[in-house]
Amino acid sequence: MKKTLSVVIVAGLVLAGCSSGWNPVNWFGQSESVPVAVDASATGTANPLIPARRASIFRSDTAESYLGSPIETISELLIERRPGGAVIRVTGTSNRAGPFEVRLIPDAAQTDGDTLAYTMNALQSAGPVNVNAGARSVTAAVWLTEQDLFGIREVRVAGRTNVLVSRR
Repeated sequence: MKKTLSVVIVAGLVLAGCSSGWNPVNWFGQSESVPVAVDASATGTANPLIPARRASIFRSDTAESYLGSPIETISELLIERRPGGAVIRVTGTSNRAGPFEVRLIPDAAQTDGDTLAYTMNALQSAGPVNVNAGARSVTAAVWLTEQDLFGIREVRVAGRTNVLVSRR
């Protein structure tokens, strides 16, 4: 029994060290590159690395409507460079306490070839008006890739009463 077990172990070690077809590590062979068929009409419209959206019982296919209104004042606009792009971080102050679901909505009317424009919106409850600024302050951010920022010289974010602009 000891002799048979020793032979099996030695044979396994010898086969693992060689590149024969008997070695289980080599059963699938090397990988090779295969071309992918690309639909010419969809070129540039979709990222092939992001899977297509599937039907689900937890998600509806109807477009959601966002009923936010512009924040009262924009107090801070920061553009933070990161590898692969930048983060636009905006802080604003609402006129009422308790704003929620804050978004930076692209403003197509103000955006052109060298300007990106956003409006900072939030859903606002009927909260108290005269409270400290900390209870009314909100922050939102947007990630932009280097391709999104190509040719952009100015970023502007609007609120209800003011607009902050950052230029390169």
